[in-house]
Amino acid sequence: MELVQFANRLKEIEEEPSDLSIRELIVNMFGDENVDIKIVVRFLLGRVFPAWDDQKLDIGPSLCYNAIASASGSDITVEDIENSLASIGEIGLVAEKYNTSTQRGLFSFGSEESTAMTLDELYSDLYIIASIQGTGSLEKKRRVLSNLFNLCGPLEARYLARLVLSEMRIGVGEGAIRDAISAAFEIPIMDVERALQVSNDFGFVAEMSRDKGVEGVHEIKLKVGRPISSMLAQSSTIEDALSAWKLVSVEPKYDGARIQAHYNGDSIRLYSRNMEDVTKPLPEVVEFLQENLSKPAILDGEVVATDSDGNSLPFQEVLRRFRRKHDIEKARREVRLRSYFFDCVYADGVELLDSPLSLRREHLDSILKEGSSPFLLTDDQKEIRKIELKALEDGFEGIMLKNPDSTYAPGKRGKNWLKCKPSVETLDCVITGAEWGNGRRANFLGAFELSVISSNVDADIEYKNIGRVGTGITDAELEEMTELLRPYIESQTGKLVKLTPEIVLEVGYEEIQSSSNYSSGYALRFPRVIAVRHDKKPGDAETLEKIEQLFKS
Repeated sequence: MELVQFANRLKEIEEEPSDLSIRELIVNMFGDENVDIKIVVRFLLGRVFPAWDDQKLDIGPSLCYNAIASASGSDITVEDIENSLASIGEIGLVAEKYNTSTQRGLFSFGSEESTAMTLDELYSDLYIIASIQGTGSLEKKRRVLSNLFNLCGPLEARYLARLVLSEMRIGVGEGAIRDAISAAFEIPIMDVERALQVSNDFGFVAEMSRDKGVEGVHEIKLKVGRPISSMLAQSSTIEDALSAWKLVSVEPKYDGARIQAHYNGDSIRLYSRNMEDVTKPLPEVVEFLQENLSKPAILDGEVVATDSDGNSLPFQEVLRRFRRKHDIEKARREVRLRSYFFDCVYADGVELLDSPLSLRREHLDSILKEGSSPFLLTDDQKEIRKIELKALEDGFEGIMLKNPDSTYAPGKRGKNWLKCKPSVETLDCVITGAEWGNGRRANFLGAFELSVISSNVDADIEYKNIGRVGTGITDAELEEMTELLRPYIESQTGKLVKLTPEIVLEVGYEEIQSSSNYSSGYALRFPRVIAVRHDKKPGDAETLEKIEQLFKS
């Protein structure tokens, strides 16, 4: 399929208000024999590679703006692109406005004699961009991307800009793709859902569904070395857990970073909550598992930073290790790590996703000599309180309460895992704006605009702001935050900066108030930064629905 044909179909989907009609348009596209369905599905979701693949484009807004300006002519500057973005509000439409290449326009009618770019060719070039590393890599990526814009007509440029920034904005989410796969190939949605959970690759599931039907979908199993989404917890109380379950599994709530360990019987691979490969920066965890793990397995756990006496350090310290690419041994000496594993979803050839937690724990303890997180099954509230007190005394955040009969639900935040922790209330918010400081902080971004998710989870994510935060941050941390946020600057008006939603902050607050000053309709009273959540994506932020529930409670 040619890119211009794909772009026209995307435009049709984008302009269609009905979810049902959007699904039918996707189903029709799946029926095209000339379509590489893997690429189409990934592009529809704004991805080039599967969610679990550590291959990344690493194209930020600034690089994209530079490529668009370069492709638009010598008289067009990055500042022109930014000014247009400020007035238009969306980079795809800006790229469409500036891309008037007469050379590419000759190919826009799908003539058989044309040499129009195909989706396969676009994928190959994007793969090249992702492969560029080392000195001068940003400039090399810019040149390749600029050339791609040169080969695009205006409409193709719209969707190329969105694709490289993972913001398709066409109203197609994962649920729409799941439903379209089910409808196109007559496969029960539950079977498609399960295949997606264990593969984290919508393109692969679509291809197997087309080529082999339901039997092919059933062939998709957990695979060591291919991470799955982590099961998530929600905040609750001991009383709620005891009223819901006969017995409660109680274990410490660690102030660390989630980790998924894959052992194939020979080598260990480690993945973060975002399914990024973090094997290299965590050598001691690899060594620990090599000594203590006896069978091929996929384990769920957490890594905690400690000092030389074994006392737990703040969450930010372990994230420094996750992000470290150089001088690993030096970092290892400065920040020590301790790992705890509390679940097992695969053990020695046996899938355990559908097994109860109690059985998964038995498998964990049978194959892991040391390192299992301590837990207790009880229905005694006093006993749970004692465990909670001990966990807090040991420097942990609180306790986790789990339903021992529950299955493992990848990526789901249900009521079978509950986290109980005292002290300050916190929310995970996305930074969508900031302001340059004054005086000695003039070169630092601060006064960060906080936002929460307002859209339906299956549509393109939209955000509503809920406040601004500038307290709880040192000058050194502000400098680090500025460098972290700089690649995501979309536009600037005076000192105010608009940012691509990418960085998540854990924010403490005293209460939620009704407010007309923010688009969410709410405001956080006395917000303060607790931590930068490098382990979370913008889609992991709190929802407006939750804010409303907290406000009413």
